[in-house]
Amino acid sequence: MTKPLSDMTSIRTRRADLADLDAIAPLFDAYRQFYEQQPDLQLARTFIEARLQKHESIITLALTGDGQAVGFCQLYPSFCSVEAAPIYTLYDLFVSPPARRSGAGQALLLAAHGLAAEAGIARLDLTTAKTNLAAQALYESLGWVRDEIFFAYNKRV
Repeated sequence: MTKPLSDMTSIRTRRADLADLDAIAPLFDAYRQFYEQQPDLQLARTFIEARLQKHESIITLALTGDGQAVGFCQLYPSFCSVEAAPIYTLYDLFVSPPARRSGAGQALLLAAHGLAAEAGIARLDLTTAKTNLAAQALYESLGWVRDEIFFAYNKRV
């Protein structure tokens, strides 16, 4: 899926657009596989294309010095009724396995924070698996605070 990484020392980020669909789709497909979904590149492409076309999410790419996309972060705009303010939900964060520990995840999180600050967003929210200790350590190193008060629930429809 990914080429050998030639320049991991200069990870940069930028906001993605529809022209980046071919770079994002395989990363999104790999992300879904990480969460035990079947590979489906066309589904990944269609889903991301719709989010970008409808301006329903904000996607940031992590790129190596030679421009290879090695990770992405997807934010969904939402609102916090209690704070009566807009928030972003950081729903997807993925770095390809060869690029892990390169600083790409940190760069994506910092870019998300910067985008939120520029847009006047009150807060960023995310959830992660209890077993994803590496991600938890990264989040906490960047000032994210684990919620010890609320439980998260969901129900399939």
